[in-house]
Amino acid sequence: MKKFVSLGLAVAMAASLTACGGSKPTETTAAAGAAETTAAAAEAETTAAAAEAAGGTFKIGVIGPLTGPAAAYGIAVANGADLAVKEINAAGGINGMMLENKAEDDEHDPEKSVNAYNTLKDWGMQMLVGATTSKPCIAVAAESANDNLFQITPSGSAVECVANDNVFRVCFADPDQGTASAKYIGENKLATKVAIIYDSSTEYSSGIRESFVKEAGNQGIEVVADEAFTADSNTDFSVQLDKAKEAGAELVFLPIYYQEASVILKQAADKEFSPIFFGCDGMDGILTVENFDTSLAEGLMLLTPFSTTEESSKEFTEAYVAAYGVEPNQFAADSYDAVYAIKAAIEKSGVTPDMEVSAICDGMKAAMTEISIDGLTGAGMTWNAAGEPNKAPKAVKIVNGVYEMQ
Repeated sequence: MKKFVSLGLAVAMAASLTACGGSKPTETTAAAGAAETTAAAAEAETTAAAAEAAGGTFKIGVIGPLTGPAAAYGIAVANGADLAVKEINAAGGINGMMLENKAEDDEHDPEKSVNAYNTLKDWGMQMLVGATTSKPCIAVAAESANDNLFQITPSGSAVECVANDNVFRVCFADPDQGTASAKYIGENKLATKVAIIYDSSTEYSSGIRESFVKEAGNQGIEVVADEAFTADSNTDFSVQLDKAKEAGAELVFLPIYYQEASVILKQAADKEFSPIFFGCDGMDGILTVENFDTSLAEGLMLLTPFSTTEESSKEFTEAYVAAYGVEPNQFAADSYDAVYAIKAAIEKSGVTPDMEVSAICDGMKAAMTEISIDGLTGAGMTWNAAGEPNKAPKAVKIVNGVYEMQ
């Protein structure tokens, strides 16, 4: 099992992170300001020199939506990677080699994600954690393949995200999520009549829906309503909900993102329609939607590999809260595990920071199929050559406003 930074260390780190809004005096004399600047510069030079003497520093880029409607995902990914990097460095690095991370915002936009990738290349990126969401990840994967740069996405779940042999992922692929959801619903006898509401304009939602439908029959599940919407029609779900209700759906499967799900739950409550609602990893974040009545999510279930209520997540959660002021979600856990997978692959492959990016990638690709890590999102996690992880699926239920692992 990996070791966690102590809570005290995490608090100390939090104080040093400007992104966390750490407090400092609002008035400073010019002399004091100059002294602070000089001290900071000297500390940076000392740290850099120490890292170089010990074996150098690997530069890890992170890409995700740090602003915009999907920011809950990207910020969590950036924070999870940041916490893992700081933890590894505090423990002495990787055989004396340090890690440095830098996050860039893609606003959940493929073109901006490619721009972020190029910005990180200019910075000297040698490995990439990202992109966070599927469409941007697909776009960036084409670039990293051309450069033969090692890439591991915490949460890019579309099949195409790992089409190239230099890309791996921590989360389950969309088809795996759909199949696992149908099996979970069937094996736990949650419902036999199920309605689906999905976003036909995204690979993520369509891919999960397709594999769910294929597996539903094997689980004795009747899909009584199968209703789509698009990015241009994601504010009024009256028709979809009416059809699900009229068809007698006992459960509504929502392989969608949490923003639309919050609207669906509100409109379902207005219609006095109260089936079980069941989502996948895109549902994670629904309790953070601004102005959303979280009581409407009571009883909602989602397929997720991580919950803060698990005993095994306690130390990570405490460190994360101390550093960033909010509880982590599965995206933070996925990203944290991604950095630890990088660490294990570096150790296994023997790559060093002075090597060319392509040579580092070749070593990492081979090592990823040989490592096993006990992560936050799965014990004994392994990867195959296609970039897919092997770990057991789990589900949580929202009870009294918090996730409870089932």
